[in-house]
Amino acid sequence: MLIDSHAHLFLEQFNEDLASTIERAKQSGVTHIFMPNIDSSTLKPLLDTCEAYKDICYPMIGLHPTSVGDNYLDELAVIDAELAKPNNYVAIGEIGVDLYWDKTFVNEQIVAFEHQIKLALKYDLPIVIHLRDSFKEIVQTLSKYKNEPLRGIFHSFGGTLDEASELLSFPGFMLGINGVVTFKNSNLSEVLVDVSLSRIVVETDSPYLAPVPYRGKRNESAYVSSVAQKLAEIYDTEYRVVANITSTNALKVFGMTK
Repeated sequence: MLIDSHAHLFLEQFNEDLASTIERAKQSGVTHIFMPNIDSSTLKPLLDTCEAYKDICYPMIGLHPTSVGDNYLDELAVIDAELAKPNNYVAIGEIGVDLYWDKTFVNEQIVAFEHQIKLALKYDLPIVIHLRDSFKEIVQTLSKYKNEPLRGIFHSFGGTLDEASELLSFPGFMLGINGVVTFKNSNLSEVLVDVSLSRIVVETDSPYLAPVPYRGKRNESAYVSSVAQKLAEIYDTEYRVVANITSTNALKVFGMTK
């Protein structure tokens, strides 16, 4: 059993071979693929994909921080409306703050992030957090809710041990680890040695961040096995142990444990 806790298989990069992409994931042992939304433009392809492959694909809804612009209130209204009607969303995501690409709408990004945190609390859903060059802003915002029953994943973690420790001081959260951990120029391996595997989930972020030996190619959910294999090396344990623990962690976050 292996779970890809973060993949965008509904994007156009998979238009030509989505069925075979899903089949390769299954052949690699993947049982669940959790799919974060980006904005209103991706909602239909996301839902269509999850309906077509509902035995393995599960949708989230959220406004990605890089999609926050002048019309962000309209985008949030779409999310509000979606959650208010019967739905199959398993999380609020992908949400957060991204100050790497553009700082123009930093205040709006924080407002949108906090709005969606409140939605997660209202509907008892986990959140999947995108943080890029925004550690301080994310922690400051989340700290307001430290006594609330929030749970979720810090997607694509690549920070220091101090940052990992601070993020994991939020008890309901896991670190999402993807192909970056396999890159030669990443020191993530050294950081994770001091992080409990009980706080880790694996992800691909497909079609981005393909792990070695696929680096530079389109990523896909089957390649999450390469991430799990690298973690087995880091934690000096068997692959199946990593697969089982990270899968249990993911199902716990998404409220799908038996």
